[in-house]
Amino acid sequence: MHAPLVVVMGVSGTGKTTIGPLLAEALGVPYAEADDFHPPANIAKMSAGTPLDDEDRRPWLDAIGAWAHDHVGHGGVVSCSALKRIYRDRLRAAEPGVVFLHLTGERELIADRMQERKGHFFSGEMLDSQLATLEPLQPDEHGVAVDIAPGPETITERAVAALRQRQPGHQ
Repeated sequence: MHAPLVVVMGVSGTGKTTIGPLLAEALGVPYAEADDFHPPANIAKMSAGTPLDDEDRRPWLDAIGAWAHDHVGHGGVVSCSALKRIYRDRLRAAEPGVVFLHLTGERELIADRMQERKGHFFSGEMLDSQLATLEPLQPDEHGVAVDIAPGPETITERAVAALRQRQPGHQ
């Protein structure tokens, strides 16, 4: 399997920052945390419980897309909620070779995991807003969905297997 460029996507609480590094390690590629690409104004807005709008997200998505483009040929994994198709399209515009790994799960499981989180600027009250905003991957989008119910190691194994099946020329 050649080194892919993977965007680990999903609503907050699905384990993007847990699975991303594990997946990167399994694939032997670098990992980047999308939260690190947010400008301070975005973090302040989210910390205050105010959802970001599309205008807030443009420079953030462009920075993530640039990171992905810089890793063409070497591969990489980056976490990014990428909840809307237009956000994924913007990432693909920067780097057409990205593949999306959508971490999915039941609302109750995600809410329980968010309750356990410490030191993160995202509040649990925004979960319903994110779920309402989420536009799942469409059949014409290069990506796979993996359920988050099992443990991180199993999720990572399933993700690697699903990504391998999506490789061009895979039988």
